[in-house]
Amino acid sequence: METVRAAERELMARLPGGALMQRAAAGLAVACGELLGKVYGSRVVLLVGSGDNGGDALYAGARLARRGAGVAAVLLSPERAHQGGLAALRAAGGRVSDDAPRDIGRADLVVDGIVGIGGRGGLRPEAAQLARAAWESAPVVAVDLPSGVDADSGEVHGDAVWADATVTFGAYKPGLLIDPARERAGALRLVDIGLTLPQEAELEALQHADVAELLPRPAPESDKYRRGVVGVVAGSARYPGAAVLAVAGALRGGAGAVRYVGPAADAVLARFPETLVHPGPPDKAGRVQSWVIGPGIGDEADALEDVLAADVPVLVDADGLRFLTPERVRERTAETLLTPHAGEAAALLGRGREEVEAARLASVRELAARYGATVLLKGSTTLVTEADGPVRVNPTGTGWLATAGSGDVLSGVTGSLLAAGLPARDAGSVGAYLHGLAARRAAGPDGAPVLASEVAAHLGAAWRDVTH
Repeated sequence: METVRAAERELMARLPGGALMQRAAAGLAVACGELLGKVYGSRVVLLVGSGDNGGDALYAGARLARRGAGVAAVLLSPERAHQGGLAALRAAGGRVSDDAPRDIGRADLVVDGIVGIGGRGGLRPEAAQLARAAWESAPVVAVDLPSGVDADSGEVHGDAVWADATVTFGAYKPGLLIDPARERAGALRLVDIGLTLPQEAELEALQHADVAELLPRPAPESDKYRRGVVGVVAGSARYPGAAVLAVAGALRGGAGAVRYVGPAADAVLARFPETLVHPGPPDKAGRVQSWVIGPGIGDEADALEDVLAADVPVLVDADGLRFLTPERVRERTAETLLTPHAGEAAALLGRGREEVEAARLASVRELAARYGATVLLKGSTTLVTEADGPVRVNPTGTGWLATAGSGDVLSGVTGSLLAAGLPARDAGSVGAYLHGLAARRAAGPDGAPVLASEVAAHLGAAWRDVTH
């Protein structure tokens, strides 16, 4: 966040006093008006702290008051409220609340301007009480980010605002994109206030155009080997379905061919006769450009060393992660991509799952550094990172992916992209993006429970969504 603060300071030095705040307030007022639908006659309450976010809220409130809204400001620190914003609100017909619970209870919209990007820790008791009352009474719009969340990490330490929408200025803050803070931000609106930011950010979120540029496409002279052959070591007598799902993801992820090694060959061939099967070991199965190992293998870890010894990219998921050591991964010369969920990441780091879920950004970075690998930390906001460089957050995730077998499909898709030649960070990012789009398609516009096999079936449509 220091990058954003520095850009704001640089821009403020070039603009007349207060101009930057007026830009932010104008964008905030427009967003509030759209949420209200009808501004004239509506009731708006501003929760105003002592910082610039409080000033943004006051100036936006003044704009709404001039359009006929009844605007009341609840001042959490009256003596430290932004004086220019407060004067503008009063001049426009707004007022300072003398009964916060009453005004919040009658509000059509509440604007959270309590704490900005410089806030640390949770809300103080008085602010937390007001935030809870607002959440129970009316839609809440957060100014720049929900008060009480950590802008740099997405962590939440104590009470924080639950917003229906967040209007952020200049750039998306990491805390708006990473859980647990992400789920508190609601719908996001970015307002351009003229910041000049560096080309490389600490956090990236790929969009359709970025993914379309990265997706491998077969050329006229392509054959299955040029397109990439991915080897899949998955499934067991107990979990044959994991093999089927991983192979489904690999076949629909663009691989030229899939070689399956494991005990579930009959189940795989019954569903996908185009699969090349082999009883093993992996180093006898034939030529591959990448390996995927782990989904559903249980305690059958004998093949892991075979796969790690191969001089091709390797994706390790699920049961395969239990047998890894940082030293063995660091010995490899080809890329390694680890794809844990929070529980598996916790085991690799030697801590509790709740600790990983509370600090997802720090956890994925620590894992990548410890193993010298690329790590894809699965979750509603999937994160992908190398040991250094920016972290990528997947914007297409959905809660419908929290279903048995969806991770097996993701492993197959991502393994196929590795086989096609994408670097591990790109393969993980693109695989997660397509996986999320496929799940959204499977769930439908209104949202409905989906199966992992349905997610796999919609991967082709996800490709078309991106490329057309």
